[in-house]
Amino acid sequence: MFLDELKPLFQQLSQHPISFMGGFVSGALRLNLNDDPVKSWLNQQLGSNANTSTTTQAHNGKSNGPQSITID
Repeated sequence: MFLDELKPLFQQLSQHPISFMGGFVSGALRLNLNDDPVKSWLNQQLGSNANTSTTTQAHNGKSNGPQSITID
């Protein structure tokens, strides 16, 4: 039933209302948490580097732009 699917949503809302609403608002406004104004504010709220995550990507010498492929 529809209410059973929303049960985890209401559990998180009741357990952590402030963080839930913050996540909801950032999702509704489509804010990227890695952009500078939001990231610096989160770092101030959580401490020096509590929210930083490093991701490594293999570029193989190519940029992130469009790439051409050939199909035989």
